[in-house]
Amino acid sequence: MGMRIGYGFDSHAFKAGVPLVIGGLAIEHPEGLAGHSDGDVLLHAITDALLGAVSAGDIGTFFPPSDPRWKGADSSVFLKTALEEVATAGYKIVNIDSVLVMAKPKIVPIAGELRERVAELLGVKPGEVGIKAKTPEGLNQDHVAVAHVTVLLESVVLGDAPARMVATADVEDEIDSVVKGLVGGARDVSALGRKLPAFDTDDLT
Repeated sequence: MGMRIGYGFDSHAFKAGVPLVIGGLAIEHPEGLAGHSDGDVLLHAITDALLGAVSAGDIGTFFPPSDPRWKGADSSVFLKTALEEVATAGYKIVNIDSVLVMAKPKIVPIAGELRERVAELLGVKPGEVGIKAKTPEGLNQDHVAVAHVTVLLESVVLGDAPARMVATADVEDEIDSVVKGLVGGARDVSALGRKLPAFDTDDLT
């Protein structure tokens, strides 16, 4: 049975006037996280970890910040696409582990709720999701949220259903229609801005 490990990292500065969303969970806090999308630092790191584990690029490959379609987008869309890449490559999640580094808000009181929400989005059991929190002591990052994520994948045994890897996200219709094209039909990755080779590498001599 084949195994793959992926690592993801993301960071966002706090910003007044925007809602705070971490791990797909809305959190009461005076400031949210700045970003082209909803700034969900945890889902961004998980997305990169999943994509990296199957050598599919990174979140910017599929969803470049320069593309206005993803401004304010629900980051579960990004995660859903990464799950589709994992399933297409023939793998499924064994478990993920994460570390959130921020001064405020405190994560420990909501860690259980975060774990359940992330597990729901990933289509795994809460016991397969690790959520830990640290404060940025001595790092001068009191106004920044950082996420580190590691994911372990295993190859899908014949008879497993890769479809369970594809989580359902409540997203805006326009964004969801693009992702549904990936999950349900032909994989038109160009719709998501995936960078394709400019030439046929078989022509190289």
